[in-house]
Amino acid sequence: MSTWSDHVIWWQLHPISFLGAEPTAVAADTPAVHRLGDLVPWLDYLVELGCNGLALGPVFAAESHGYDTVDHHRIDARLGSDQDFDDLVAAGRERGVRVLLDGVFNHVGRGFAPFQDVLTHGRASTYASWFELDFTDETADSADGFGYADFEGHHHLVALNHAEPAVQQYVAEVMRHWLRRGVDGWRLDAAYAVPPAFWRAVIDQVRPEYPDAWFVGEVIHGDYAQIVRDGHLDSVTQYELWKAVWSSLNDLNFFELAHALKRHDGFAADFRPLTFVGNHDVTRLASILDDPRHAVHALAVLFTVAGVPSIYAGDEQGFQGVKHERADGDREIRPRFPAGPGELAPYGWPTYRLHQDLIGLRRRRPWLVRAQVEVLHLENQALAYRSVDPDGEAGLVVLLNLSDQEFAFPLERPGERLLGSAGSDSPERVEAHGWTILESAS
Repeated sequence: MSTWSDHVIWWQLHPISFLGAEPTAVAADTPAVHRLGDLVPWLDYLVELGCNGLALGPVFAAESHGYDTVDHHRIDARLGSDQDFDDLVAAGRERGVRVLLDGVFNHVGRGFAPFQDVLTHGRASTYASWFELDFTDETADSADGFGYADFEGHHHLVALNHAEPAVQQYVAEVMRHWLRRGVDGWRLDAAYAVPPAFWRAVIDQVRPEYPDAWFVGEVIHGDYAQIVRDGHLDSVTQYELWKAVWSSLNDLNFFELAHALKRHDGFAADFRPLTFVGNHDVTRLASILDDPRHAVHALAVLFTVAGVPSIYAGDEQGFQGVKHERADGDREIRPRFPAGPGELAPYGWPTYRLHQDLIGLRRRRPWLVRAQVEVLHLENQALAYRSVDPDGEAGLVVLLNLSDQEFAFPLERPGERLLGSAGSDSPERVEAHGWTILESAS
């Protein structure tokens, strides 16, 4: 049965950087800076783009970038107040825009109150069971007097003990609190580092009260379908397809993409993957591609295969930015945005209009959320595939050419040309480094 998530296209942003907030937490008694209201003008922008979902990065009180939460019930003062948040959700509702929150429940910042209680009372703390503590660890930080599990070696990110029922109940209560305030779902940060049994225990507490809520786990690798099933999730991030898209384009090797599309079909038969060609954690599409002419090939794939698409704010304007492996490595990919869309540089709007065209094509074919792909022609630098409605006869044919010469795809019945680069009047002929989307001939 179709749900609202089958029709959502997300526009994702990282609020702290997008709004130019201070990089580290302000003093506890500092009045809130009402920045969340500055997102309201961008709601019309995302609607005009063709999106109907706002996927927010962390908005809760945190120590720095937001992924070091200290209070899941309080809006970070650098962003605003509870009222600012409620006003943003209401403004979204007026425009038909869903809101997705980023739930960081694998780990917390050291300032998280239960962990502070542990620092004060040690093993006698009421919250000692909330964390994986080691009071016999000879390498323990002398300032703490004990060792604890952290997130991937980041000592300032304290891992929660996901086997502890009190932690499960706490996370479920946090989810219900914000769903009650009007949000539509949760992106579960670092879900790959959390036992699926934890998500199952939490979601089974929340879903009876909020059956329409959407839960998507950040999963980089692993058995996507099994994680969805075991965790009672609705979706996971499709990093496998993301990697295959840009890697195939850079290597001029469509065999990798064809293989990934076949696997993607398998995932899509079980659930609706969250698809993307950029997000707040990776080098931007415009920077990762060796040949900028191939960005549109990536977008053509994104909007013609199954799943729930997400666009990272700025990618629709061709923003550039490289993620570096260093302390401030996210700075380039998480820039501050201007006060409103009218202040964006003029050279990005052609890319924006291209997104509009592709999103419009997808909107007119809602069956694409569950499409299955049939490869029609495959070479290193040329790929033709048909996306079909598994419940009907509708379909699209996508032609991608990475070569330096025009390529004539051997199609028996090419169908009507819908979108594509300039080229021959013959729909099956695609110019060098060009692309075409055809209505599949019946």
